[in-house]
Amino acid sequence: MALIIAGDRSNSGKTTITLAILSYLRQQQKIVQSFKVGPDYIDPMFHAKITDRPCRNLDPILTSPAYVKTCFDRHAATADYAVIEGVMGLFDGVQLRSDWQGEGDASLLPNDYASTAHGARLLNVPIVLVIDCSRLSGSVAAIVHGYCSFDPTLKIAGLILNRVGSDRHLELLKTAIAPLNIPILGVLRRHAEITLPDRHLGLVPTDELPDLPRTFDRLAQLATESFRWDQLLPLLQCSPSSPSSAPPIALSSTPVKVAIARDRAFNFYYADNLELLEQFGATLIPWSPLVEPFPHDVDGLYLGGGFPELFAQSLSQNHTARHSLHKLIAAGLPTYAECGGLMYLCDALVDLKGQSWPMLGILPATTLMSSALTLGYRQGIAQVSSPLMPAGAIVRGHEFHHSKLASSQLPNLFHSTGLSPHATPQPEGWSLANVHASYLHMHWGTTPHLPQQFIQACARYQASRPVPEQIA
Repeated sequence: MALIIAGDRSNSGKTTITLAILSYLRQQQKIVQSFKVGPDYIDPMFHAKITDRPCRNLDPILTSPAYVKTCFDRHAATADYAVIEGVMGLFDGVQLRSDWQGEGDASLLPNDYASTAHGARLLNVPIVLVIDCSRLSGSVAAIVHGYCSFDPTLKIAGLILNRVGSDRHLELLKTAIAPLNIPILGVLRRHAEITLPDRHLGLVPTDELPDLPRTFDRLAQLATESFRWDQLLPLLQCSPSSPSSAPPIALSSTPVKVAIARDRAFNFYYADNLELLEQFGATLIPWSPLVEPFPHDVDGLYLGGGFPELFAQSLSQNHTARHSLHKLIAAGLPTYAECGGLMYLCDALVDLKGQSWPMLGILPATTLMSSALTLGYRQGIAQVSSPLMPAGAIVRGHEFHHSKLASSQLPNLFHSTGLSPHATPQPEGWSLANVHASYLHMHWGTTPHLPQQFIQACARYQASRPVPEQIA
């Protein structure tokens, strides 16, 4: 079994509570597998930092309901305990486009697809509901009753009361909830809450927080004092008799080396994507665009998302890497870039202070930071071929950025459309013969042919790779 940690709304405290539970279990030297509902990258970084295991994203839009179940079964079967962090409020999901309705479920509620509730139904696991009690007393009973009765197919295993004030406040809350016969599995006091720093795209990633071990120790202590472990542990424990899905089929491989940008500027990667590359024959070579020269003996490049806008000066001043990488890409190095990686490929990046910094100069465009947030799921139809896909391919992705590109003259890679039935296709992404660059973050769980095609492009490049003197 496992538990989904759900919130009554966004910012109810479910991430802090999830991290506290994970910290406690790891302090007890348990093997813990974590999961995150939705397309988030940053929360899973914190999970993985605690558990020493990759967190797995459960997103039926980017993958499929069947993949969500297979992924969960396979990885939960390898752990003592499994914890799933939800997304937003319990019932906050999306309404599928009409051409995606074939993947729906007749039992779904409006705007419920890919919600935490949807995940709980798919996986048949109970929910712990986190309630933000900072402005509540007796009304908490109506909120709890509503969540518990709104969808009777869900099992609410108990509550965690967050941001509770005085002892008198707690007594009022308990008195109001008592007639509902819902267990209170934990109480976090307002003064005891540990705040994690955030900024324009969510929490500050783990690589920028050197004091995290101490924070995790404090979270473990908070969990020890605040939660009813006699009731929580049986709910979190994975059953050894639970059937696990068969491991992924061994894939035919072509040995290649793929450089992957991994540092404070670039760190948005799905664990499943990296494992697929390895299963198709890639050896992943971590590389820091901030401080390291680019390795010349590689056959491909994966530039993930991240925060290049915050480190634009350092990226720009790594002249050795910028010069050699520009030459290699111009000479045919297969390159896959998502969001932040796309920004790095441009002529220049104008940062949050309005200062312009030279980037790689592969794409004739300038990245401009904006206060406007572009957010949502997208369906992209490829208009031209790229190292991952032929023209006409249909893929799904997720956008989440505060930037836009100006003055690109390259052919657009996608016609991209949002979930709204009234959405009109928008041009998006850019492609060269050996470059796939897009704002769309893709999860390859149900499209393994995409990384396979990329590895094949890397193998072709390997066969004719120029020697360093040719690109100097």
